[in-house]
Amino acid sequence: MLKFAQTTRLKRLVQFSLKSFTGPFIVTLLISMFMLILQFFWVYIDDLMGKDLGVLVILELLFYVSASIIELALPLTILLSSLMTIGNLAEHNELTALKASGFSLLRILRPLIVIVLLLACTTFFFSNYVIPAANLKWHTLMYDIQNKKIASLLTPKVYSRNFEGYAIKVDSLKGNHCVGITIHDYTQPTQLRTVRAKEADVYKSVNGRFVFLNLKNGSILEELDLQNPMYLPNNTLSKRSGRPSRVSTFEQGVYKLDLEGLDLNRSKEDLFTNKYEMLNVFQIDEAIDSIEVKKERLRANFVQQSMQGFLSLHQQITQLKANDPSLATKHDEPIKPIQFKQLSPADQQLSIQLTLSKIRRNQQQLANQTQFLTTLDREIDLYWIEFHRKFALTYAIVALFFVGAPLGALIKKGGFGAPVVIAALIFMLYFVLSSIGANLANTGTVAPFIGMWMAALVFTPVAIYFTKKALAV
Repeated sequence: MLKFAQTTRLKRLVQFSLKSFTGPFIVTLLISMFMLILQFFWVYIDDLMGKDLGVLVILELLFYVSASIIELALPLTILLSSLMTIGNLAEHNELTALKASGFSLLRILRPLIVIVLLLACTTFFFSNYVIPAANLKWHTLMYDIQNKKIASLLTPKVYSRNFEGYAIKVDSLKGNHCVGITIHDYTQPTQLRTVRAKEADVYKSVNGRFVFLNLKNGSILEELDLQNPMYLPNNTLSKRSGRPSRVSTFEQGVYKLDLEGLDLNRSKEDLFTNKYEMLNVFQIDEAIDSIEVKKERLRANFVQQSMQGFLSLHQQITQLKANDPSLATKHDEPIKPIQFKQLSPADQQLSIQLTLSKIRRNQQQLANQTQFLTTLDREIDLYWIEFHRKFALTYAIVALFFVGAPLGALIKKGGFGAPVVIAALIFMLYFVLSSIGANLANTGTVAPFIGMWMAALVFTPVAIYFTKKALAV
């Protein structure tokens, strides 16, 4: 009978814990995701505004971005929801009643600990398989958005000088279609070409280097003599060429503009730079192994080439002896090594110069090889950073739970008042430590392990301290 009563109380405890934790967890997760999505829009607002994007495109971008920022939202969610849940229990004396029934704090937290461990494991698999794919998707989509409407470089009623050597004004613009366009072409220093058209369509070349304006119903005015007056050596003024201006009309024509110098490839560069974020731990391990094999192969090839290409002083003297008639041996006798002092002064000087030249060449090759190997080591570090990031995130969820739950039992406050403020301060400290560690690891100041685990290692003793204090109360 006693065993049945204990089992019943445990079931009620589990149900009560799940009910108390689920609500704050869902609410805080939605709020955290909303805030982080707003931060994303703040960063990329210039790339999204004025692009005439459809609702489905925006929703698709939000879907991929939401998946990629969960790794930042979950630690905050776990911290705040655990603090609110236990704080509510303590504030309404439910935690005291449970302790009076014979349950210790760890026993009360056991259902939540199981839930958090399951969430941590799920987060790892999510970070390992889903987030890399989501990163690739949203980076690619953002690149397409940034380059979808090249006509966004044109502002209606204002002369645009985004294209070097041109001043372009449009009367109105809708999507890629312009109405009333004027182009002043300054690319030729001796002439000015002005093109006016009633309408135009803007296209970008496949390779992304050029913009094509498909002009309709327009005219071209060419002023062919723009040279400033010049004085000749006899102090007489040079005569102008007298070439008249030209005016021509057209029904349809294509104008080609060069995009060189415009910053239109940022997302593509970000995609290349952040390729480590698009791999799971197994792919990262394979990438690191392949780089290590490449390093060993480079070292072996460099040693072999150095041994083959570098002539020692002994070999040089032997060659000089073969070419020196005074030191020559019979044709059928092998060339024997000789001492450096046996050479003539001229041959000694030549031998020294050849040796120094080859030493300098080898030193330069060695410096280049060292620099390249350093670059490969840096690339390995970047892979290790992403490798440790996934595991550090999983551990941080557990560590922050053991910070929030005991702290809720100590402060005895629930709701969205004091817990939100305390959780925000703690998470801010966690975020700052994580950012500092990541930056130190990215710059090579500390090892990837130390940089990515810095926040988790700092919060581990904090979690132990708060847990002991809560158990002692």
